[in-house]
Amino acid sequence: QVQLVESGGDSVQPGGSLRLSCVASGTTLTVTAMGWYRQTPGKERELVALRYRNGLTDLGTFVKGRFTVSGDASMTRNYLQMDSLEPEDSAVYYCNAKTYSNARDGIWGQGTQVSVSS
Repeated sequence: QVQLVESGGDSVQPGGSLRLSCVASGTTLTVTAMGWYRQTPGKERELVALRYRNGLTDLGTFVKGRFTVSGDASMTRNYLQMDSLEPEDSAVYYCNAKTYSNARDGIWGQGTQVSVSS
């Protein structure tokens, strides 16, 4: 099993930046991709950024060059650098790890709140 722990959520003003961190433990050799999703009340969880073990990435359409996903090659640490934050970015951000046996939904962290307001 893989366990995920996120940190870094906070309240910032529009135009500000945040860096989210996710640490994976357990059977991390089974992880094929790590990334971030976000969810606001009443809406479905949506992809923010996903980083594959082969180096490829998937980004949400709203990212528009503002967010960068990074981490180590061993898939034990994953980061989301968020710049030029907008109020619409306010959400609970979840770390996610896809594994060989759970490639569709993956494993979820507990979530970290990001709030953007003036």
